[in-house]
Amino acid sequence: MTVADLSLAAAAETLRRGGVVIYPTEAVWGIGCDPRDQAAVRRLLAIKQRPLDKGVILIAAELAQLDAWVDWEALPAARREAVLASWPGPNTWAVPATAAVPAWIRGVHASVAVRLTAHPQARALCQACAQPLVSTSANLSGQPPAFRRGELDPALIALSDGVCAGETGGLAAPTPIRVALTGEVLRA
Repeated sequence: MTVADLSLAAAAETLRRGGVVIYPTEAVWGIGCDPRDQAAVRRLLAIKQRPLDKGVILIAAELAQLDAWVDWEALPAARREAVLASWPGPNTWAVPATAAVPAWIRGVHASVAVRLTAHPQARALCQACAQPLVSTSANLSGQPPAFRRGELDPALIALSDGVCAGETGGLAAPTPIRVALTGEVLRA
């Protein structure tokens, strides 16, 4: 097996060991790691050349995987219902973070961006790791995202610990990001 071909089990094991893995999501190829592992997150940000202050998205397979990260009680009931009604699916929400969420995840924000993914492989990867995963686009900061595997930057692949086999969900644009408290669109 080459660095570019990881089975789901091998990708999950690599993530559990603190690795950085590229994998398909709803729209684009993502790059991720264990959000609890500061060294892994900092390595991922260095690979992408992304500043720490921007924060990263977490994806999860099940709502319970987000409970330690999201302060659901800080959302009015109607706003919480709007968020939950959009999942699982390609909708990312900036939700008030719990006090335990480190700056290497939320950046300079009081919120954490989260998505309950419906993409089968991304979901299976979160299930195999039994936790949410960092999920940011697999491209250098400021460069276009990779919608197809052939668009992945070979240098990015070489700096990662491998690519999980699969295909994206085929959406034409990265998932929208909205503010959970207001519904304001941050990225359409």
